[in-house]
Amino acid sequence: MKLKYLLGWPSALCLSAMLAQAQEANQAEKFEKQLKEIQENFEKQQREARESFEKMLREQQAQIEALKKQIEAAKTNVPPAPMTAEEAKELNAKVDQVVEAQKKVRPSEFNPAIGLVGETIFSYRSKGSDATGSDRPGGFDVNQRSVELNIAAAVDPFAKGYAVINASADSETGEASMGVEEAALQTTSLPWNLELKAGRFFGEFGKLSYIHDHELPFVNRPLALDQFVGGESRTDGAQINWLLPVPHYVSLTTGFGVGFGGDSPLNNPGAHRALSGLNYFGRLSTYFDLTPDIQLETGISGLINPRTHDRGGVDAFVRPDGVPFTENERRVAGLDLKVSYVPLRNNQFQRLDWGTEVLYSGSRYLYDPDGS
Repeated sequence: MKLKYLLGWPSALCLSAMLAQAQEANQAEKFEKQLKEIQENFEKQQREARESFEKMLREQQAQIEALKKQIEAAKTNVPPAPMTAEEAKELNAKVDQVVEAQKKVRPSEFNPAIGLVGETIFSYRSKGSDATGSDRPGGFDVNQRSVELNIAAAVDPFAKGYAVINASADSETGEASMGVEEAALQTTSLPWNLELKAGRFFGEFGKLSYIHDHELPFVNRPLALDQFVGGESRTDGAQINWLLPVPHYVSLTTGFGVGFGGDSPLNNPGAHRALSGLNYFGRLSTYFDLTPDIQLETGISGLINPRTHDRGGVDAFVRPDGVPFTENERRVAGLDLKVSYVPLRNNQFQRLDWGTEVLYSGSRYLYDPDGS
């Protein structure tokens, strides 16, 4: 047994030595193969670079030869013959035709844009006018409340003019009266994101007061606007709007006028109107995209008439004991908020709006307790 073990150990040692020699031979062959591949790649890159350089030299040489030929041809070319009188006359006639064609305008190019809007109200009230206090009778009713003619045109590249002529019917008698609701000039190209408007227009106060009756989202104008603003925010004056140069949308409007409110009597400044006798108004508004489908619009507004004797010679109100109050200073503030849900369905926008407008009046009044 011991002899077998002794014979086995030398055999194992010989086998291990032979395996080690075989592995070293394989690694040497592998290294030689890698070295050969590297040399072949290097020679290939050198050959391609040499061919590319020779091609570039040939192209540059061809360009040089072409330029030389152009220079020689330019030296030998004969200048063209001068234009004859008939050719000059024919060319001038063609130029005149082009100029005349550019001067021609369409017959309707300077005509103003004209639109006509009529507002007819069909209504039914379950109660009579004695119960509702309305100036229209109860039951079924049809009222042609107003008809508006809108005219607008560009005055020049920097301004446009527009007018709104309204004919409204008296709710009780049905007789129509015509008047100019708006007639103003509005700039279109002022620098610094400014826009100026002057004349008779609807001043920007709140969200609903400067919207015409037929454009309101409901049939009748809210009573709060009639009481606080005087219906539509019509004024004779000027206003300027500034779109602030910030990434987010922010708009600021301010203006002045001799009165404010289409159905409101003009304030009485007395024999002489000072600056304190004017009405000053303004609005700051902004807009947010809360989500891809939900939008938020909000703004704050202010209106002040610092000093007046009264408004149109009419008492603001009379106390139960008969003591009259006259307006001495008009101050109104407003906050408006509008949330819109505008989802896109079947490539069409559907819309649902919810809006709230809050008004506050801090006007001051004079009263004469003894009636003197």
